[in-house]
Order: sequence, then structure tokens, then C-alpha cells
Amino acid sequence: MTTHTALDLAAAVADQLADPRMAHLGHRQHLAYGLPGIALLHIERAATGLGPWQRAHDWLVAASREPFTRGPDSHPFYGAPAFAHALACAADHLPGAYQRALAALDHQMATDASRRLDAAHRRMDAELLPALAEFDAIRGLTGYGAYLLRRNPAANALRAVLDYCVRVTQPIAYDGELMPGWWTATGPSGRPDDRFPGGHANSGMAHGIGGVLALLSLAARHGTLVNGHTEALGRILAWLDRWRENTGRGPVWPYWITRSELSTGRLDLSAPQRPSWCYGTAGLARAQQLAALALGDAGRQVDAENALVAALTDPDQLKATTDNGLCHGFAGLAHIAARAADDAHPATGGRLRAAIPVLLAVVHPPGTDPAHAAATLIRDKERGPGFLDGAAGVALAVLAPETATPPQSAWDACLLIA
Repeated sequence: MTTHTALDLAAAVADQLADPRMAHLGHRQHLAYGLPGIALLHIERAATGLGPWQRAHDWLVAASREPFTRGPDSHPFYGAPAFAHALACAADHLPGAYQRALAALDHQMATDASRRLDAAHRRMDAELLPALAEFDAIRGLTGYGAYLLRRNPAANALRAVLDYCVRVTQPIAYDGELMPGWWTATGPSGRPDDRFPGGHANSGMAHGIGGVLALLSLAARHGTLVNGHTEALGRILAWLDRWRENTGRGPVWPYWITRSELSTGRLDLSAPQRPSWCYGTAGLARAQQLAALALGDAGRQVDAENALVAALTDPDQLKATTDNGLCHGFAGLAHIAARAADDAHPATGGRLRAAIPVLLAVVHPPGTDPAHAAATLIRDKERGPGFLDGAAGVALAVLAPETATPPQSAWDACLLIA
């Protein structure tokens, strides 16, 4: 009897998404669930020799058949910036290909980042609170920084984003109290929310200070530092240290801090939270591991890696994880574990790798037919075939942990975990 692996599931997803004409997708321009995100699957498989480049090209062509949204109405996961990420991943492995289009997109990204930076500094000069979309990884300047770091770590455009990241970690006065500079007056949706009177400080990788920490750490590891860089890392780490909660099975970090929690100094963690990339301990542990590596802090590095091991093996946290997706599911956890293990201290690397097979077995249980499982993922009405929650993301996320080989394209650079 043949035992199929998660690698077989990934191959089946790629085969069933081979032809973009078969995918009746709305949201054409969206990295999370549109054509650029599915192109990433075929780009990575081609870069690793698992699939043909023609599939990647076909998806890129399909994505670019109509003009992309640019400027103020676009963001790192939507419009021209989303396509830029996918196209850059392909161009890295096809010398000479796509260069004219990519040069235009690089210029657009730098221009958009500059415009956003001007608005952000005017906001800070006026001592106003930021919106999440100003700085987060999905819609904001951290996401632009991820792209700029990958394309040219020495560019002035990246240094300007890093200067902003340093400034956004500095305290800001609000309602008679000094708040962290990333405090926002809204709820986590970015809109006013009665459940968050006085706003909140978001911790997450997708929408909070975790993404800023990761960007500053990755830039430092590339040798790109700006004035106040190390101090900014220290401020974020001190905040996370303050709100670290020990469950008895390992440390966890909250998704956010509310005004009442800030006032009392106590967290309201009534139930275990899923340890996902977007929010929770898995993403934040990886960000803190990257910070420790950037700072040369071996003790903090081991602490972060131990926290990740605990999150990946805690039955209560895993029970709170209810899907297989990249953003907040088991495939995403396996990918984070593989990325963290590649950088891990000898004392913890083996334990991180040991957690991976259990996660992969949840994504693709032994005895499951990969073609049927792939079809089920793709046809899921809620998650569909896309990148962040859907089938393409699952197929991408299992490749590195299944093969014990880092990604050959930079598809996960937009997640700020590498």
C-alpha cells in the first residue's frame, strides 16, 4: 500500500490548479486569494524542479491581462504591489525575464512607500495615533519594507521605511497617558469597535508590532541598520516581555492589549489561543528568534525557540487551531517550524524538527488520497484555492517542512518570517 505524504498533496493541488482558465476567481489582484498568490505555488515548484515554469508563466500572464490598481488604492497584498511580489519571485530564477515590468513595479513600490511615509510622518508630527493600515504587513509600510528589503537591502527607500519603523516604536501621548507608538484607537479590524474602548496595541505579525519587529530584525541580519535601530528592537522586545504569559506549558503572547489590560497590567486570556502566523505565539516566537539572531542574544534565541516548540506541542493550543491554511492553520505552523529550525540553536533545532511530522499528518492524514484531498481544499467555499487561507498556501507551506529544504524562491518574504 502506497503511503502518500503532504508532498503528494502539494503536487495534486498544483496539478489541479495547472491552468488558470479553470479557476473562476474573483479578486484577481489579491495576493491572499487571487491569481498572484496561486502563481507563487507554481513559481516555487518550478524553482525546486518539481514543476514546469510554463505553469508559473501562465498564471502570471493571467494575472496581468488587465491593468492593476496602483497608488493609494493598492497595498502590499492588493494590486500592483501584490503582482510585484510574485513577479520578483519568478524573475529571481529566470535571468533577463520580466525585467522591464519589474523595473516599473520597483519604481511604483518606492513611490508608493514614499507617499505613505510622508503621510505617516505628518501624522506623528501632529501627535496623532496611527491606523493599523499605516504600518502593518498586509496593507502598510511594513509590507512595503518586506518587498524593498528583498529587492535591494541597501536602497534609500528601504532605509526610509526602517527610519519610520524606529519612530513608530517611540511612545506617544494619548488621552493623558503615554502609549506605545503603535497604539491605535480602533479595534483589530481597523474600524471603531465598542469592544475596544480606548483602542488597543496589536501584537500580530499580520497587523501589529510583530511584523515591525520581524522587518527590523531581518534588515539588521542583512546588514542594513538605521539610527536607533537596535533601540527600537529593544523597545518592542521589552513590550513583549512585559506581556508574556506563562501557561505552565510554555509562554504565550496575546493577540493584542486593550486599554483595560494596560490599566490593570493583567491579561484577560480566558481560553487558549491558536498559535498562528497572523496572530499568536508561533509568529511572534519566530519574530523574536529573528531579533535575537540580529542582536546576537543566544539566551533570547533559545527562549523564543522553546516557546515555539511549546506552542507546536501544546494540545490546548493545537485544539484551538481549526484549519490547515497558511495564515492560521497547521500547514502554516509546519512552515514556521521549518524556517525556525533552519536558524535554530543546536539545543532546540532537533525539537523543532521533531514537531513537524505531527503537524504534516494533520494536514494530510496517512491513507488520504491526495487527489481527493486537493479537490476538497480547492472547492472549499470559505477558503478556496488561494494563498493565505486556501489550497495554494497549504501546498506551498508543506514543501519546506516535508523536504527539509528552505524555499528556493522568496515566496514567504511577504510574511516576514525569512
